[in-house]
Amino acid sequence: MIGSILIFSSILISKTGYRFGIPTLLLFLIVGMCFGSDGLGLQFNSASDAQFIGMMALSIILFSGGMDTKYNEIKPILTPGIVLSTAGVLLTTLLTGIFIFYISDWNRTNIELTLLSSLLLAATMSSTDSASVFNLLRSQRMNLKQNLRPMLELESGSNDPMAYMLTIVLIQVISSGSNPDFLLITKDLLVQFFFGGVIGYAMGRFSVWLINRINLSNSSLYSILLLSLVFITFTITDQLKGNAYLAVYIMGVILGNTRLAFRKEINTFMSGLTWLFQIIMFLTLGLLVNPHEMLDIAAVALLIGVFMILVARPLSVFLCLLPFRNITNKGRLFVSWVGLRGATPIIFATYPVLAQIEGSQQLFNIVFFITLLSLVIQGMTITKAAKILQLDLPAPKEGNEFGVELPEEIDTRLNDLTLTAEMLEDKNRLAEMQIPKGTLVMLVKRGNEFLIPNGQMELKPGDKLLLISENKNKSAD
Repeated sequence: MIGSILIFSSILISKTGYRFGIPTLLLFLIVGMCFGSDGLGLQFNSASDAQFIGMMALSIILFSGGMDTKYNEIKPILTPGIVLSTAGVLLTTLLTGIFIFYISDWNRTNIELTLLSSLLLAATMSSTDSASVFNLLRSQRMNLKQNLRPMLELESGSNDPMAYMLTIVLIQVISSGSNPDFLLITKDLLVQFFFGGVIGYAMGRFSVWLINRINLSNSSLYSILLLSLVFITFTITDQLKGNAYLAVYIMGVILGNTRLAFRKEINTFMSGLTWLFQIIMFLTLGLLVNPHEMLDIAAVALLIGVFMILVARPLSVFLCLLPFRNITNKGRLFVSWVGLRGATPIIFATYPVLAQIEGSQQLFNIVFFITLLSLVIQGMTITKAAKILQLDLPAPKEGNEFGVELPEEIDTRLNDLTLTAEMLEDKNRLAEMQIPKGTLVMLVKRGNEFLIPNGQMELKPGDKLLLISENKNKSAD
């Protein structure tokens, strides 16, 4: 009952908040805080449970994001996207970590961190949050110049593995109490990338083959079968010391760019599941934090957050994108501004807590505060920033006005056409119109009425035609 009320309340509040431009995921987080120990008194203090829920949620979110990533969109920006998700994360960690270590010596700050602990804190926050970026760009249907949208989605979907690896490696070094062995650290990073990439690719190909070949009694079972394969991929990769987040993302990219049976049913299922796990994850993290504990670190967290937003993120982005002349300074500035923090940094901040690193609870509270700061300041101003920098474009048209979709197995495409008076000046019957070879009129929409056409049907200005056409390669054959 409590769980149902939490989800119900989150959805109702998000509907209200969306009108005021408040990020939906921020509202889910706030609902969790309101119901938590400092709010209505719901007790939840298990960092391990929150981490487990977060791992499940992130695997689904990253897989779904990968499925929505199209090769033709990311191909022009593949190199800058990868540079941002690797070198960008490393630069952000180094810049922020050095800054945190520098201010920890100030008398006015109430934190005393070693250089390694400062870098660990920075590493947990070094990646942009895939859930927040995907959610904001897609819910607001943002379309951007210079291919910025696919680049931002590629970066947010692929930079979590780098931040995760840095976090784990730094925890291991701090726990061992020894000096960092950079050769060993490099080896661990390469192993994680190798197994994450290879297993993700292999499981993606295997999943496509299985779904297209297996014959199940109910089409709904294909989505559940795929979900099980996502979790199998995540677990196998993790057990082999590979990067499981990278593996499920690559697996999603493979499935999203290959012909797949029952794609519509799978996309609908994964979209609903992604939303459910986003809500559960942000609610859980909101319940986990004790807001009164953040008062002690509010000043220093605000200082670190402002430094990340105004210095570390922009500097790392400008340095990473310096070789790419096709991205203007305005584009780089916008990419810098979309350095959203969200659930991912908070989940990564639970790793030091479970590893019992000294001062880990303070680190967790700092990360949580900076996440709230980022979602409020950056999350609420992304659309406005795109307009100010003149980078926004009209939202692309999705689907058709008839709401008709065809299975991917049918090698055709659907388009709609609105008739004008000029088109009907000489001939107003369907049979008399010059329709290209390989194209048929499926439906006619006149006002709110749908008509099944025939050759003698008289057409009128304002009629909308639903056209089905063979794909070019097929019609050429």
